Amino acid sequence: MFTPKIPPPDTAPTPGTSLVQPLTGITHTPACTCHHSPSVAPAPAPGPAAPVSRPAVQLTPGSLLVAAAGGTAVVLVVGTVLVSMLLATAITAASVALCAVVLRSLLNRPNNR
Repeated sequence: MFTPKIPPPDTAPTPGTSLVQPLTGITHTPACTCHHSPSVAPAPAPGPAAPVSRPAVQLTPGSLLVAAAGGTAVVLVVGTVLVSMLLATAITAASVALCAVVLRSLLNRPNNR
């Protein structure tokens, strides 16, 4: 039951029978139409990078209302969880203190007689 299940050697893929074929014979079209050899061409100077334009976030009144309601719900849920944890800690501390007082009085009572 706990032994590993290893496939038999005849079903394991070999490097020659891989499902992914290597990329060979890919040619790229030249970037320019001039006819010079690539070894003679000088490397182009790096220019300033253009800033990436990102679409602006547009808040409609409906989406703003949904965001406010969602934030309020998250705050209320997290607040409820934290208050309940604090309350559980306080109740546990009070019960431990009460048990300590009762045990102390029970252990000290025979000595007072």
